[in-house]
Amino acid sequence: MRTLFRLVFLALVLLVVALVSALTAMRFAIHTREVAVPDLVGKTPAEARSVAELNGFQFEVERQYYSPKIPAGRILSQIPPVGTQIRRGWQIRVAESLGPQRVNIPNVIGESERAAEINILRRGLDVGAVAQVEIAGVPPDEIVAQNPSPSASSISAPKINLLAAQAPQPQAYVMPSFVGQTVSAATAALKDAGLRLGKLTMAAPAGSNAPAAPLQAPSPSPQPSPSSIIVSQNPTAGGKALLGSAVDFEVR
Repeated sequence: MRTLFRLVFLALVLLVVALVSALTAMRFAIHTREVAVPDLVGKTPAEARSVAELNGFQFEVERQYYSPKIPAGRILSQIPPVGTQIRRGWQIRVAESLGPQRVNIPNVIGESERAAEINILRRGLDVGAVAQVEIAGVPPDEIVAQNPSPSASSISAPKINLLAAQAPQPQAYVMPSFVGQTVSAATAALKDAGLRLGKLTMAAPAGSNAPAAPLQAPSPSPQPSPSSIIVSQNPTAGGKALLGSAVDFEVR
């Protein structure tokens, strides 16, 4: 029994030692994989890629900027910065220099969005973000503003952001609840809101599924009237209806 206990204890000690050794080796391996980010600024993209991959990093040219200091076709900046300790396999993202700005920013205000895009691309520039705004009296798709402004100098990126006019959007009306009101009151409210009365249908009376009494003459079906009470509506309360659209009611 004592021999068995000693064997079990020895096995546990060996297991603990093995685990500690494995953890130590893992931490050592992780730390030894961390290397300093090399300096890529001033190199060509091909040279920078070669240096990055030689050090075990991925490489990507992410953007291009004008620079009065860094010649065109050279790396202008990088992320992470030089000297940062990171693991092998991580990506280094760089910006390439376009050299000093040598192109005039065209004036595309007043042009259509398509014409402005052609004008910009023809000059070797790129179209950036295009936003739209509703402006009274301005034709849809016409450019009303741009950034950078026409003939701007010392810009950083070869992109022009545009603001274009858009067609007026139909006015929407948030539906209130007409349930419990008379048809005449709801019709007046709809007219004031720029809507119109749609279909009126009678709600099925309670117990309509019950079998009819024998030998009883059928009563005439009731018809909606201005004094009928609304029990449901379409669109429902809280929904949206476009200006001029119809609203249907079920009444009793």
